[in-house]
Amino acid sequence: MPSPDQSVEEVHVQPGESCLVTGPAILRTVLGSCVGVAFLVPRLGIAALCHPMLPRCPANLLGKHAATRYVDFAIRDLARQFDSLGAARSEIQVKLFGGADVLDVAKGNSRPTVGKLNSEMALRTLEEEGFRVAASSLGGRSGVQIQFHTNTGDVILRRLDRGEARRRPNVPGQSHHHPVKRRKG
Repeated sequence: MPSPDQSVEEVHVQPGESCLVTGPAILRTVLGSCVGVAFLVPRLGIAALCHPMLPRCPANLLGKHAATRYVDFAIRDLARQFDSLGAARSEIQVKLFGGADVLDVAKGNSRPTVGKLNSEMALRTLEEEGFRVAASSLGGRSGVQIQFHTNTGDVILRRLDRGEARRRPNVPGQSHHHPVKRRKG
């Protein structure tokens, strides 16, 4: 487990947000049916974490901020940002988490859950965009808390008791609606 470093920026990525950093950081989030997609480009020292909540972005949705709530849009948006920073898709390490069935669903219900739909859309979009998933932990019945250490690529995952994700406190001033770039110096 990476040792804590007080000089490393910590960012809490909230539901519907994406965060891109250009230096060492710890990107944290809590996932239930949402998915968290961690991206790392060691050669360039850049990384990102997105926390989309729903599978597919409606075609008529206007505004990038609102669209990052959707799995397909959030992944494609970060892919374009990595392209503009000079990263090749083949060198980007991708790890995928979440997509749990945290809500009780009636037995015999044949409709897929939001968690399953989010997981399937993430895997499909990543494949369409030319990414290879290096590691994943998807599904289950409980949420997870993840800490993505961008300096090492390590993701520390902690399974939550059912309902714990809904009780987590919101940390004021820690929300980032647009990609964050680490300040140098």
